[in-house]
Amino acid sequence: MIICMCKIICVTNRKLCDEDFLVRIGKIAESQPDAIILREKDLSAEEYTVLAEKVMKICDEHNVRCILHSFVDSAIELNAEYIHLPLNILRETDKKILSGFKKIGSSCHSVGDAKEALSLGAGYITAGHIYETDCKKGLVPRGTAFLKSVCESVDIPVYAIGGISPQNIKNTLNAGADGVCIMSGFMNCDDVSEYMKSLRKESENARQK
Repeated sequence: MIICMCKIICVTNRKLCDEDFLVRIGKIAESQPDAIILREKDLSAEEYTVLAEKVMKICDEHNVRCILHSFVDSAIELNAEYIHLPLNILRETDKKILSGFKKIGSSCHSVGDAKEALSLGAGYITAGHIYETDCKKGLVPRGTAFLKSVCESVDIPVYAIGGISPQNIKNTLNAGADGVCIMSGFMNCDDVSEYMKSLRKESENARQK
């Protein structure tokens, strides 16, 4: 048995914030997640570019990796090194364009998705949703058996997403995930620093064979 080194990644949703979004991003970056994925897909490309520039600056100040989401042209304009693409966008985007990024991630919902994302050049994938979550209200979670099957199907990092919390992070990691992506918890917790501490504490207690 070895201690699982868990990556903890924040996925944004500004509509869940009860305070100014950039203030919340500053608090999250200060808590030192392994990355922040700026997932604000409802914005126009122009609006996303303006917001992304501000978020990237905050992340740089705290030495936190900022991963832009979906908006390839915005990422190129801002000289972003990292981008996360839903599988349908990854399929459709010219590979020469994507070659300029240091790492590409993709969202997957099946073993087939995971294998396809790998073949298209993804350096990591997110797999979900694992547990019940308000973000996917009414949809049955896929569970840790699904997560385990995805982790066993590819040789790149798999990050679980969907309903992850300090209470279930150990089970998530024990299913084989290399880390977790969390949206609601980071966006609306009362104390970001304490929330991160609880995630780190529980993840450090996780074990994998």
